[in-house]
Amino acid sequence: MIKKYHHLKDGSFRNPEGSPVRDMKFNWSYRIFNQEKKKLDMNIPNEHVISKDTVIKSLKENENSDYIFWIGHATFLIKLGNTTIITDPVFEKNMGPLIFGPKRYVDPAIELDELPKIDLFLLTHNHYDHLSTRTIQRFPYKKAKVATALQLGKYFTKNGFNDVTELDWYDQIKVNDLKITFVPAVHWSKRSLWDTNKTLWGSFLIEYNGKKFFFACDTGYGGIYKDLGKKYGPIDLTFINIGAYNFYPMAPKKDKSIYHTNPEEALNIGQDLKSKKVLGMHWGTVVLSLEPIMEPGVRFKNSSNQYGYHPDDAITFKIGQLETLDNILS
Repeated sequence: MIKKYHHLKDGSFRNPEGSPVRDMKFNWSYRIFNQEKKKLDMNIPNEHVISKDTVIKSLKENENSDYIFWIGHATFLIKLGNTTIITDPVFEKNMGPLIFGPKRYVDPAIELDELPKIDLFLLTHNHYDHLSTRTIQRFPYKKAKVATALQLGKYFTKNGFNDVTELDWYDQIKVNDLKITFVPAVHWSKRSLWDTNKTLWGSFLIEYNGKKFFFACDTGYGGIYKDLGKKYGPIDLTFINIGAYNFYPMAPKKDKSIYHTNPEEALNIGQDLKSKKVLGMHWGTVVLSLEPIMEPGVRFKNSSNQYGYHPDDAITFKIGQLETLDNILS
């Protein structure tokens, strides 16, 4: 049996060969982080969030359409034919264990009990802002198919889900008329002091009706994306993280993280994947880093031309925004 590069002898995992590595000059400090966080302007533009009444009406009006709907952070509903997908759902006020962890400054666009029927639950990795055990425990559609990374199935099976598939990189499954491929990302995993990189992380390539959608795990920039672009491109739409990139002065460089792309690196990944359009996520919901809270979306749009995109093809949603697939891909 050929040993896979990302599998280590102790049962843990690592990023694809040639990925960037953590700068040893990065010196995390809760004290410094909280001092710097207090300097952020937390005024949220009214236009950043769509009203609950409009959200509920839009979901009802489009229940028979293919659509994409942003609940917040990395949580989307993606409806493709007869399959409604939810991605990395977190519905709690704080993104951490119990009452701890960063608190959202924008509520989810809808609540768990307002979700339409979910057929497929995609989970990219185990960080608290993506894997919420409280959401999993309270999830109303436990007959949904779950696809997740290696070693993460236990969070579902012990909470009443019985159709759970753990995937290694490049594994594929079929769900209704969708083909799902789990592919590498440049990230890491950890939920406690004792489990660093003991569970896998990765992105999902979703193929449906001749179209390809790339839902990225949290990721930094790496050479793997040129490889994925050659193997799977062109992609019609890539969901990509554009926030949580600035940890200066703890990090030696401003606006640079090996685990979270800044807006320009996100566009570069889109370019590498030969993605026709890119949709920014992982921003505008919770403070995980020190860039201004509305900066990621602005930089994403403003930098689009440098990476071969028209600004209209570097898409940002409002929280609660629903767009039909036809509108997005046209």
